[in-house]
Amino acid sequence: MALRDAVKTPAGARLFAEGLFEFLHGSGTLERKFNRWVEIVAELPRKQTRVLTWPLVTVFGFIAQPDTHMFLKPNVTRIAAREYGFEFAYRSRSSWETYASLLEFAVTVERDLRTWERAT
Repeated sequence: MALRDAVKTPAGARLFAEGLFEFLHGSGTLERKFNRWVEIVAELPRKQTRVLTWPLVTVFGFIAQPDTHMFLKPNVTRIAAREYGFEFAYRSRSSWETYASLLEFAVTVERDLRTWERAT
């Protein structure tokens, strides 16, 4: 597993832990914190497999703060957005533009569900 290898060394573990803490609890805008988190994940030591993937970059924020963050599985989310009629600004490389679009998609679905609930 790529993450396991990346955090095996004390330096990798420290980089990951401090970066995740800053992402979740640091100061500044969500955009700044997300961009820094992506940079940190990209800096993690790795062997042959990629560490910087959408699922890895987004899973910890979603687990820790599901009211703020969203988990991104690219293929499933792209299909869901297309079927929903939402223009999802997806790029395979982790970026704020895509993450902000994912958060907007989540807010849109939540808003629509609440509207539907009130109507039924």
